[in-house]
Amino acid sequence: MTIDPPIDFPREIGSVIDGLREARLDWRAGHARHAEHGIRFPSRNALKRILRELSAALFPLRLGPPELTATSENGWVDATLETTLDQLAAQIVLELDLAHPGVRERAAAERAIAITGALAGRLPALRRLLDRDVEAAYRADPAARSVDEVLLRYPSIAAVIPYRIAHELHREGAPIVARTIGEIAHQRTGIDIHPGARIGPGLFIDHGTGVVIGETAELGSNIHLHQSVTLGGALPARDGRRHPRIGDRVVVHPGAVLLGPIHVGDDSAIDANVVLRHDVPARTVVRAPAPVLEPAAVIEHGIAKGN
Repeated sequence: MTIDPPIDFPREIGSVIDGLREARLDWRAGHARHAEHGIRFPSRNALKRILRELSAALFPLRLGPPELTATSENGWVDATLETTLDQLAAQIVLELDLAHPGVRERAAAERAIAITGALAGRLPALRRLLDRDVEAAYRADPAARSVDEVLLRYPSIAAVIPYRIAHELHREGAPIVARTIGEIAHQRTGIDIHPGARIGPGLFIDHGTGVVIGETAELGSNIHLHQSVTLGGALPARDGRRHPRIGDRVVVHPGAVLLGPIHVGDDSAIDANVVLRHDVPARTVVRAPAPVLEPAAVIEHGIAKGN
């Protein structure tokens, strides 16, 4: 879009340009450790494409191109991974250049290939983990009509697939690439899972919007989180953990906030809008305080019972 006639900015714009230049130079002089790297930073757009292709390689007949069949999917997965893993390695090289300036190009490439290879080796196990996540959502949600609907339309799965990929990259030594993949999923779904969190199989995030799972959180198997749940951080425990540890088969209802390195035991349930800062034994239901009920305002208008 152009403006006709063009805006005649005041002459003072020159001083604005000079002021911006001085601000940049002051930052660079005082923050050499946090230098601005421009386009050498891993590309969000490239990682978005890579994530899409890796997701399709995990579920080719559901997330791959429509022309795929059961007889052609294996060849397509082979070709897709060959290209996509190479592109991923290139993004990891950019991260390694940031983390270790001056490292030899060959050494960075070898390390990136090792990280990418470790992820590739984990893909069959990730597929099996994700199958359990899909099945958990289908079992827990009476509105789900099929596992295909869960996989293709549920924000839970749209967040958990990137998380499981990003977690492997984070563990192998590519935290910036991992965080970028996590933020792609966060922007798409409203679910914010730090790739450092450790999450067992069978995670279902119901509705999902506003869920936050922090870096050192640990979740067992078959966890059911509702919308607006926060597993947030506080002062670390002796083991360095700042976020909650959740046992198996735990349900956390909407709006609950669990803070700090607390432990919630197996088969427990946390009520809606609870703020929890202490450990919970196994097989416990944590209730929110009961509200104080007062006569409804309509009574003042003559609509009370018996009128």
